[in-house]
Amino acid sequence: MASTSIPYVLAGYRHPNDLETLDNDLDASTPCIVAQRASVAQGRALLGVWERAFRGTYAAGLCVAGAKAVRVIEAFSDALKGCLDTVHELGPKGHFAPLWGVVCLAMGMDARQTAYVFMLNHAKAVLSAAVRASVMGPYQAQSVLASRGLQDMITQRIDREWDTPVEDAGQIVPPLDLWVGRHELLYSRIFNS
Repeated sequence: MASTSIPYVLAGYRHPNDLETLDNDLDASTPCIVAQRASVAQGRALLGVWERAFRGTYAAGLCVAGAKAVRVIEAFSDALKGCLDTVHELGPKGHFAPLWGVVCLAMGMDARQTAYVFMLNHAKAVLSAAVRASVMGPYQAQSVLASRGLQDMITQRIDREWDTPVEDAGQIVPPLDLWVGRHELLYSRIFNS
């Protein structure tokens, strides 16, 4: 899912004024409800961190693009708060990938850093899940996280998706969506989603 999200991250970064449209498109193109819920939870958490920790520092904007991104985040946050009671209705949901792009723009990061940190965050989450599932130990996970192989893999994924428009982003593995969707029906879950 992360590499299919890179186009949304980069589109949010490159076109912050399209945040609400990107959010809507990502919502419509994510058929698995578990993945939708996870993306929205992460996106809303990111907005919460922005409002509580970063807004004061970056509110003036580091540059013209940063100032525009700050205004877009504020407007999006207000729109999201205005429709929190109607989660199943039309309106913004707060998906993580496009919000990440706009927040990183507001903080003055460049596009490549934005995509790299997004992917590194995803790799860290996958490795954390592997540790919790006892697939590997914590030291092995840290070794993988710090490895040149992972750095190269992330860079390759970013290069592959650098010019991919959001219309072409996605996965075509329906069994994966079915498998992920079954997680919430398990008797005992080790991951919250």
